[in-house]
Amino acid sequence: MNTPQLLILLVTILVHAAVAFPSDRRDMPGRDKHTSWDDVNVVAHGLLQLGQGLREHVDKTKTQMRDVNAKLKAFNGTVAELERRQQEQEKALKARSKEVEEERERLAAQLAEEVEAKVEEGKTESEDIHTRMDRLEEKVDAFFKEPTLVSNNSDRTEVSFIQRLLAAQNRRIDQLVEKIKQQQDKLEKQSLHLQTLQSKVAHKRVKSHRRRDEEMALRGEQEELSRDASGLARDCHDLFVRGQRASGVYKIQPQESKPFSVLCEMTSEGGWTVIQKRHDGSQNFNQLWESYKKGFGNLNGEFWLGLENIHSLSKQGQYVLKVELSDWAGEQQTEARYRLQLEGEEKKFALHLEQDASSGAQEKIMTTKESGVPFSTADRDNDLAADVNCAELLSGGWWFSSCGESNLNGRYPRRPSMLRRQRSRKQEMFWSSTKGQNNSAKATLLKIAPATIKQ
Repeated sequence: MNTPQLLILLVTILVHAAVAFPSDRRDMPGRDKHTSWDDVNVVAHGLLQLGQGLREHVDKTKTQMRDVNAKLKAFNGTVAELERRQQEQEKALKARSKEVEEERERLAAQLAEEVEAKVEEGKTESEDIHTRMDRLEEKVDAFFKEPTLVSNNSDRTEVSFIQRLLAAQNRRIDQLVEKIKQQQDKLEKQSLHLQTLQSKVAHKRVKSHRRRDEEMALRGEQEELSRDASGLARDCHDLFVRGQRASGVYKIQPQESKPFSVLCEMTSEGGWTVIQKRHDGSQNFNQLWESYKKGFGNLNGEFWLGLENIHSLSKQGQYVLKVELSDWAGEQQTEARYRLQLEGEEKKFALHLEQDASSGAQEKIMTTKESGVPFSTADRDNDLAADVNCAELLSGGWWFSSCGESNLNGRYPRRPSMLRRQRSRKQEMFWSSTKGQNNSAKATLLKIAPATIKQ
C-alpha cells in the first residue's frame, strides 16, 4: 500500500470517527459511556497500525533510495574511469607521434647534412680533377706543338707521367662512384626505416580509434555512420556513357565499395580509369605493402591508385588493361592491351592477364601464368623467384614472376651522364621487349576500362 492510499484511509477513518461521536450528549441520554470509549479505542488502535505501516514504508523507501544512489555513484565512477583512460591513451598516442616526428626530422636533417657534405666534397674533388686535367691538356698541347724541343728520353718520360696520372685519376673517379652508391644505399635504408615507423604509428592510431569506439559503445554513445552515394558512377566509362567527355579527376563508387576519387581519361572510344601514372619522378614509388594497398601520390601528378581500389573496379565484370610506355628520348612509343582479372588481398592481389588479340600485333610487356602472379613488395615477398626478393632487389612493388621481366614501379630514371653509364640500371623502371632487350621507360600510363569499350 503506497503513501496516497494510506492518507486516504486515514482521512476516511477520522471522518467515520467524527460521525460516530455524539455532537450533543443531551440528545443521547440513553447512550452508554462505555460504548463511546470503545469506539475511541478502536480509532486509536487503527491510527497506531496506520503509523506503523507508514514508518515501514518510509524505511523501505529510504533503503531503495540508498541502493539507487550507490548504483549511480558506481556508474559515475565507471564513466570517469573510461574518460580518464581515453585521455591517457590520447596523450600517449600524441607523445608517440611527436617522438616519431622528431626522430624522422632528426634523421632527415642528419641525412641532409651528410649528403650536403658529400656533395661539397664531390664538388671540391671535381674542381681538383678539372684543374689537373687542364694542366695535363696544356702539357699535352705543348708536347705536340713543340716536339723538337724535347729529346727522345724526355718524350718517353713525359708520356709515362701522363699515363700514370690518368690511371690515378680513373681510380679516383671509381672510388667516388663507389662512395656515391654507398650513400644512396644508406639513404634508401633510412627511407624504408621511416616508412616502417609511419606504418607502426598508423597501426597504433587504428587500434586507439577502435578502443575509443568500444568505450563509446559501453557508454551508450554509438555514432551513426551514414553514407549517401546516390548518383555516383561505377567507373570512368560509366561517366562517359552518362555524357561526360572532359578528362579530369572525378569521384566514383564501384559496386559494394566506398566512394573514392580517380583520374579519368576520356577518349573517342570511351572513358578509361587511370590506375598508375609516371612522367617526371616527383613521386617515390619505393613503398611498402600498406601504401600499395591503399594507394599514394597525387591524381594531378604521379600516383598509384591502390590495389584495393583496382580490385573493387575489376570485380564488377570483365575489364581490359591498357599499358602505354615511352623511352627517355620520347622516340619509342609502346602500347599493349590485356584482359584483366585481379584477385583480392586474401589471394595476395594475384593478377591474371590475357593478351587482347583484337588490338593486333603489339609489345608483350607483361605475362602471367594461369594461376596468376601475386603482388610483391620489399616487406611482402610474394614473387615467384625462390632465392631472392625481387621487390627489394629492384625497388618498388610489382607483380614479379621473375626479377628480369618488367617493373614499371621501379626507380625513376634520370638523364644519362658519365657516372650513370657506370652504374647498374636494375632498379630503374623497365620492360623486356619481344627481342629480349631491357628497355628503360621515361613515362608510363596504366588504365583500365570495361571489355565492352569500343576497340
